[in-house]
Amino acid sequence: MSEQLITLIDLAEPGERRGTPGRATAVAHPNIALIKYWGKRDEKLVLPRTDSLSMTLDIFPTTTTVRLAPRAGQDTVTFNGRPATGEALRRIVAFLDLVRDRAGAAERAVVDTENTVPTGAGLASSASGFAALAAAAAAAYGLGLDATALSRLARRGSGSASRSVFGGFAVWHAGSGTPEEADLGSYAEPVPAAGLDLDPALVIAVVDAGPKAVSSREAMRRTVDTSPLFEPWAVSSKDDLTQMRAALLAGDLEAVGEIAERNALGMHATMLAARPAVRYLAPATLRVLDSVQQLRRDGLLAYVTMDAGPNVKVLCRRVDVERVAAVVRGAAAGGAVHIARPGPGTRLLNVDGR
Repeated sequence: MSEQLITLIDLAEPGERRGTPGRATAVAHPNIALIKYWGKRDEKLVLPRTDSLSMTLDIFPTTTTVRLAPRAGQDTVTFNGRPATGEALRRIVAFLDLVRDRAGAAERAVVDTENTVPTGAGLASSASGFAALAAAAAAAYGLGLDATALSRLARRGSGSASRSVFGGFAVWHAGSGTPEEADLGSYAEPVPAAGLDLDPALVIAVVDAGPKAVSSREAMRRTVDTSPLFEPWAVSSKDDLTQMRAALLAGDLEAVGEIAERNALGMHATMLAARPAVRYLAPATLRVLDSVQQLRRDGLLAYVTMDAGPNVKVLCRRVDVERVAAVVRGAAAGGAVHIARPGPGTRLLNVDGR
């Protein structure tokens, strides 16, 4: 059994919970989807239309502490030392209500979150944020969850958080049947990969750190409702997932990159075909895409993947990452460039912070 899975199982075993009763701290990392999640079949339950597959990163962790406050009349949430407000606060309180309902508890909570993802870094912090919140809240309220149940719970806060429960590569199952049946069947689990034969790295190019003109949520709805390309992409994505799992198991990083790139660009094509179109590709985005194609012509393994935004992630071999990063940095025209590798799954910390 892998160390990753042991950590997750230990997280929920009776008598082995870390922290103290009514208080727990968890750490989680963001992930990047190589087979994309785009489109919901049920927004309340956060049920996706297709399966997805991701790589959890080793950078920019979120650390969240949940402490029960029996005498408090409302939840208190701080985010990087500042009180959470607006939609962010609403989502966290709604998630805590879900945990309280499952625990049969009424106590309010004090939540303190430290997120190290730089603003506008091209890495959605909701994945690490809700994975950490799910683990800390479940432990603080005394829920004994195994890894599958924790992933299922994290999904309700943010779909991609279901995958951040696990380190390395993970697949998020869409679930099937009625919404109630799909709710039980929609969770993430680890994907076997060929270890040292793969050895990937990810170069993250932030070409535009500003807010998006169209939110991811609105873009997703519009694409599903109006794009004639969405259903064909969803069908092809199933084949991409099957081939991706085989490539990971074989340790074939070139195939992993080829599949990830076509899946991501296909997703952006569905958005361009929406009515009205959703276009996230910026001039700097295209320059980075062109630079990656030139890297391949020069003999380096380099493939792009993109989420709902203009920023680009480049998959490459770890041995080539500095060279790839230098080329991408030049193409990004002053944008920040970050380097990531496969990272760990969500874990609870001991009282002393270990």
